[in-house]
Amino acid sequence: MLLAAESAAMLPNAISTDVLHASRPTAQGHANDATEGFTTARLEAFSDGVIAVIITIMVLELRTPRENGVAGLRAILPTLLEYLLSFAFTGIYWVNHHHLLHRTEQTDGRILYSNLVFLFFLSLLPFTTSWISNKHADPFSVGLYTAVLIAIGFSFLLLRLAVSRRLRRSGEFAEEDRATQQKHVVSLATYALALAAAQAYPVVALLLDGTVTLLWILPGLGIEGHARKRAQERFGR
Repeated sequence: MLLAAESAAMLPNAISTDVLHASRPTAQGHANDATEGFTTARLEAFSDGVIAVIITIMVLELRTPRENGVAGLRAILPTLLEYLLSFAFTGIYWVNHHHLLHRTEQTDGRILYSNLVFLFFLSLLPFTTSWISNKHADPFSVGLYTAVLIAIGFSFLLLRLAVSRRLRRSGEFAEEDRATQQKHVVSLATYALALAAAQAYPVVALLLDGTVTLLWILPGLGIEGHARKRAQERFGR
């Protein structure tokens, strides 16, 4: 009888101890929670804010000309074209960033850090755009501009690979994803050609940079468009 009473008295303490150990997170759990479990909504909102600031900085670099009328417009036309090119790059990355993050519901450490690297290099675009304008598109400024485009493109490819890793784990990686990765490689190769041409032909280098925007704005002209067409023909849609 006494033994039964002592066992009954010890039972609540044992239960509370077990509950305490079960509810206490491990160090490994903290490490995983630090980088995993985030929804993409927070990451996308943060990225949208950074990209909005980047565009704002670029437009604030525009200055009204001293000349009046058409002469003034002609004087700032090269600056406007450089702004248009950089705005197109930023806008295209924003659109692709939006679509990419919507492919997955949660993030992990690779996605978070690769996204930060991408935003860092993208934030350099207003600086190099202003440099081209102030140096009148000389070979060095165009080469620097193109080098930053290469860094942006490569870092965004790393972000896409990080997302693709989760898609492969969930079995959602599609042929179109593979085609888009190939399009990244083609874009980087085009930038490399532009960088090689920048020292002797800076204008040609800028034109090559501009052709990359067409590759992404017009999907039907790119690898991704052909992959989508092949998939439709394959499944008879």
